[in-house]
Amino acid sequence: MSVYTSVSRTQLSTWLAAFDLGELEEFKGIAAGIENTNYFVGTSRGRYVLTLFEKLQPDELPFYLGLMTHLSARGIPCPRPIPNRRGDVLGTLCGKPATLVSRLPGRDVEAADAAQCAQVGSMLARMHLAGQDYPQIMPNPRGRAWWRAAALEVIPRMPDDEVRLLEAELAFQSGGDSEPLPRGAIHADLFRDNVLFDGAAVGGVIDFYFACTDFLLYDLAITVNDWCLAHDGSLDPDRSRALLEAYHSVRPLIAQERAAWPRLLRAGALRFWLSRLFDFHCPRPGELTFAKDPAHFRRVLQARIAAGSQLGDVLPS
Repeated sequence: MSVYTSVSRTQLSTWLAAFDLGELEEFKGIAAGIENTNYFVGTSRGRYVLTLFEKLQPDELPFYLGLMTHLSARGIPCPRPIPNRRGDVLGTLCGKPATLVSRLPGRDVEAADAAQCAQVGSMLARMHLAGQDYPQIMPNPRGRAWWRAAALEVIPRMPDDEVRLLEAELAFQSGGDSEPLPRGAIHADLFRDNVLFDGAAVGGVIDFYFACTDFLLYDLAITVNDWCLAHDGSLDPDRSRALLEAYHSVRPLIAQERAAWPRLLRAGALRFWLSRLFDFHCPRPGELTFAKDPAHFRRVLQARIAAGSQLGDVLPS
């Protein structure tokens, strides 16, 4: 969530005139993140988040906006797209596809404890169950085909030892998407900065614009890789068990998922190492933007490889 496209007060006021939201009072660019342009927007009738999509095209967006509407209606604390007077939740602002969603309470946490991890695990399982009857399908845009394409772009810019690691992991992961694991709508980016805590409870889950249809376990692995990380890149056992036990109590893991757990932890680390490498080496211009350190997820991947089958020790019995 960065600011690539500048929006003036006059432009935003004119755009908001199509909504029944009162008068524009304030708006401010959101600097964190790297994919879209985002602003906090305050009107005389409420507080919202405006997103202008820098990469996604209008025909791609109904999946994400529909998913948030679907989950919100089922009690999942996620942004609810706001329709204008015509009932449209997607419009155009400054030449970019744009949407306005509800602003949720709370703030993200920098260092999660076991109780917070348990809250996230339970919420993620409820979100997976709530998404089972979501009818739209979106193949993972950052899946294996993207991994291979991104690798071709970044490998010429990488040192030899990292190239060997990347090529070995791509070979290890090849063909894994055919496993008979439960699938459905997943968030695919449930890092700490995408969950808001309002006191001791989850106040909101945000940034659904990497959501897709994929293994539910992959979503869980991505989440654990961030929320339960120790300083050396390994998994903290107490936080990992708290999150996984809470998840399992809502949506029990099946035997095939237990067997696939180590590989999908590595897949989650690989995906974000590659995306950070790509954003670092192939940036696009923008104001208030930053690229995250690729080395972080290289270390996470190396730690997952080193742990091997012991990664299964944190799974609930």
